Amino acid sequence: MQEKKGYVSFVLHAHLPFIHHPESDDYLEESWLYEAISETYLPLLTNFQKLVDEGVNFRITMSMTPPLLSMLDNKLLQRKYIKYLKQLIELSKKEVKRTANDERLNQLSHYYLDRYSNDLYLFKEVYHCNLIEAFKHFQDIGVLEIITCGATHGYFPILYVNEKTIKAQIAVGVQTYERYFGRKPRGIWLPECGYVPEADKYLKEFGIDYIITESHGILYANPTPIYGTFAPIVSPEGVVAFGRDIESSRQVWSSINGYPGDYNYREFYRDIGYETDYDYIKPYIAHNGVRVHTGIKYYRITGDTDSKDYYNPQWAMDSAEKQAGHFLDSRTSQISHLTQYMETPPIILCPYDAELYGHWWYEGPYWLYILFKKIYYDDCNFELITPSEYIDKYPNMQVSSPCRSSWGANRL
Repeated sequence: MQEKKGYVSFVLHAHLPFIHHPESDDYLEESWLYEAISETYLPLLTNFQKLVDEGVNFRITMSMTPPLLSMLDNKLLQRKYIKYLKQLIELSKKEVKRTANDERLNQLSHYYLDRYSNDLYLFKEVYHCNLIEAFKHFQDIGVLEIITCGATHGYFPILYVNEKTIKAQIAVGVQTYERYFGRKPRGIWLPECGYVPEADKYLKEFGIDYIITESHGILYANPTPIYGTFAPIVSPEGVVAFGRDIESSRQVWSSINGYPGDYNYREFYRDIGYETDYDYIKPYIAHNGVRVHTGIKYYRITGDTDSKDYYNPQWAMDSAEKQAGHFLDSRTSQISHLTQYMETPPIILCPYDAELYGHWWYEGPYWLYILFKKIYYDDCNFELITPSEYIDKYPNMQVSSPCRSSWGANRL
């Protein structure tokens, strides 16, 4: 086995806008939550449990924002999600009959029937409608670090014109976290990674040790960090800042050559909500008759063409496994290079929107599962770590003031 020379830290930002309409059983916006539960949160929990059951020692960090926690804890939204699943199960059963004469489509319709039936079983019988407690379990056993966010996901670079609003965002974010997880958060995902130095004193006041920043928040810090984004810096106020690694982000996020664009992966934009007979699909789309996504999608990306081939789950899994190997090899090479110039082990920070994994990139949770197994079993020179663990291991770091910055390219 190679000596471990560095670390990789995955940070997933789980957030949705707060949507709740108790006056109606059928509001389109609430489906954002239901889709995220089925396509992102349940798959992540399932794969975390598989890793634990298989004895794989892994680490991952997730922010869970106050709006998301409030929605997940809402009893009415929980009941509405169950209703949503039952409708999808009913539609899937109809699809099994409708596609009976097409073997490939029929296999996929059975796949969706099984998938949504399993979602209902997990949500009701395994997690008892309490996904917050399910995530808390993985934090309690030490494989997941959950961090907080601003109260309403308010954008600090705008809010700081009245600093009290930033203080309130941080205070409520910390209080909400404590209410659900029974401890104080050590880290915060600044909304849109929007950093302003005026927030530091409030972050320290409420016990926040570290923040997640965009790459340029570190690269343009003052003085210039010696190790770039490959080591955290600490502000004069005492707030530690971790910056996004550009290379690993590009491999996942890039619309040109990122992993989610693989031709074997499920095509997000082809959905039976738009393609089947209107009278047939009408009971399962928006209450005003507008066609919307149902979640049943039969095609793969195929290529830069309107002519799409049917989705093949096994081909998609094969691609995910191949790309997990590529990501591991890339980080191994990156860390081998960095360790020649660094006194402390480098950390490669990989922050992403959680909903990328499963909702937009359907195979994303499986890719994470395979990657974490490879990191544990394969001969690589790094380990997974959380930002808190890295701070505890390597408390000496450069003092530097992060640059005012924001999430994404060209957003200084």
